[in-house]
Amino acid sequence: MQIWVPDVRSERFAQEAERQAALVARADEQSDDQEFVEAVTAPWDEE
Repeated sequence: MQIWVPDVRSERFAQEAERQAALVARADEQSDDQEFVEAVTAPWDEE
């Protein structure tokens, strides 16, 4: 079995991690997408 993992020492990895962290930090400023998803999602016990 082979397991491929990213090289966490690479500059590309650091840039992508920083980009994603910035997106998470600004998540509260975004639209109400999560509220919409929760509104249209049926609870598991009702299916």
